[in-house]
Amino acid sequence: MRVLAIESSCDESAVAVLDAERGLLAHELFSQIDLHRLYGGVVPELASRDHVRRLVPLVRAALARAGSTRADIHGIAYTAGPGLIGALLTGAALARSLAYAWGVPAVTVHHLEGHLLAPLLEPDPPGFPHVALLVSGGHTMLVEVRGIGAYRLLGETRDDAAGEAFDKTAKLLGLPYPGGPELARLAESGRAGTYEFPRPMLDRPGLEFSFSGLKTAVSRVVKAPGFDPARRADIARGVEEAIVATLVAKALRAIEATGLDTLVVAGGVGANRALRGALSRAAARHGVRVHYPRIEFCTDNAAMIAVAGLARLGAGERADLAIEARAQWPLASLQVPHKAEGTANES
Repeated sequence: MRVLAIESSCDESAVAVLDAERGLLAHELFSQIDLHRLYGGVVPELASRDHVRRLVPLVRAALARAGSTRADIHGIAYTAGPGLIGALLTGAALARSLAYAWGVPAVTVHHLEGHLLAPLLEPDPPGFPHVALLVSGGHTMLVEVRGIGAYRLLGETRDDAAGEAFDKTAKLLGLPYPGGPELARLAESGRAGTYEFPRPMLDRPGLEFSFSGLKTAVSRVVKAPGFDPARRADIARGVEEAIVATLVAKALRAIEATGLDTLVVAGGVGANRALRGALSRAAARHGVRVHYPRIEFCTDNAAMIAVAGLARLGAGERADLAIEARAQWPLASLQVPHKAEGTANES
């Protein structure tokens, strides 16, 4: 089976082609960073309009790179949520139209399931079960992954996500969009231990997170009388240290709580070098195997959507003719892939 996948949940337009036997044949992506940088963040309406411009050329490019034609595609997978509703509808409308025109089935994919399954694209993929640390701009959660579609939420953030904390503190420091990567670069030149920012929720049991207080702590520092802007790198280093220490400690708690020995890191913040280094060192000390997707598959992409879509299409799942998009979609509502009754022959 060969699947074409479309991702358009936020500010990346992406298309991929994945073959069950030959693996990933193509993945094309266009980032809207330059477009949204002018406004200091993602503008939903502009994101939707840019998806309209970019997705069809990306489909053509992906098919060409994969050496495929429409006749070689056996199904279409598309991100149906969660995300920006206008952006989701753009990708969903194209995906559903292609499936109908080409006479192949379509399947909806949960964006976070795509992130959870991204490490399966690697040469040494993790086995099941394992614990996943999913960290991005909009989500921070620990999930026990028993298999595709079998997810148990262990803990999540009560307020800001880790990536959101990076972005908000970067804005306080006057860094351009996207703030997270900019803060990480600035932190490399900062002095370790100069600023000790709070590590929320580490002083109590449990696997929940809270990062909103971190922004408040940084705000007090930068707005204090006599603040020296030359200390920005030290502050960035302190912020990164606080977030990384919290994520590492909670991930190890989750490993201990579940009795599992494999940790998977997914989501855009998973590309952070400091986090990868700290997790790898901590995992080695505790005899835990840790898996990361390659950097290009940490952020939003269609290859991860193709993995989930291929599994669900292969199991017989089919979406009906409706164009589905959900701004909110609880991960816990997903089920193990199964054949949908009455839709086996629908395209």
